[in-house]
Amino acid sequence: MTLVGFLGLGEAGSLIAADLAAVGVTVRGWDPLVPDSPGVQTTAGPAEVAEGANIVVSVNSAHDALDAARSVLETLRPGQLYADFNTAAPGRKKEVAAVVEPTGAAFADVALLQSVPGRGLRTPALVSGPGAVAFAERFGAWGMPVEVGTDEPGFAASRKLARSVFLKGLAAAAGEALATGEALGCADWLRDDLSRWLDDADTDAFDHLVEGSRTHAVRRRAEMEAAVAMLEELGVTPRVAAASEAWLGELAATRR
Repeated sequence: MTLVGFLGLGEAGSLIAADLAAVGVTVRGWDPLVPDSPGVQTTAGPAEVAEGANIVVSVNSAHDALDAARSVLETLRPGQLYADFNTAAPGRKKEVAAVVEPTGAAFADVALLQSVPGRGLRTPALVSGPGAVAFAERFGAWGMPVEVGTDEPGFAASRKLARSVFLKGLAAAAGEALATGEALGCADWLRDDLSRWLDDADTDAFDHLVEGSRTHAVRRRAEMEAAVAMLEELGVTPRVAAASEAWLGELAATRR
């Protein structure tokens, strides 16, 4: 019998735990805010989650990652795997790994690369740390697409956060653009126009964004300066637009 314990049964934790239970894995879990979760044997506290578990999964937050690891130190043993799914900076992952190491349990830094709703256990992941290979073997057999990085805690987290700079930045840009569209009375047109651009986007379009900005930094900075002025006139805070103008200004300065 394989036993997996979950520290954290929020949206991501509960969905992955339920899928594990569905493929025959025995799942225990504890979350102070979630008394019941489908397919999970809930416990009275974190120590019971880790007691005798083959794998302990922490799915909380960067802020709670250290406390979660510390909460099971007395019950972690050699031969166990501690998988940290939390989206945290590489430095925090290394801190958690250092807390876990004296117990003899293997640490795995797990970065989920897509949103969990709609995917559950099949959410693609990148894993690093001393326990990376063991994690990939177990979770890969259960249906999770797992890519193994290095044995360094924080490697997987760093790659995910590098992606987040683009993806979350793209979301912020979309939100600011649509707020501008609302103020101009053309939100529907703008949403359709931007959606068409995303549908047609490919590697060439991506390269054009990056290299075109370097080549045409002076002209594009002037364009964003005008955009910032317009947003201010409309009462829309130009957070992304102003940052874009500043970045293009730096690029323009390097080309002189």
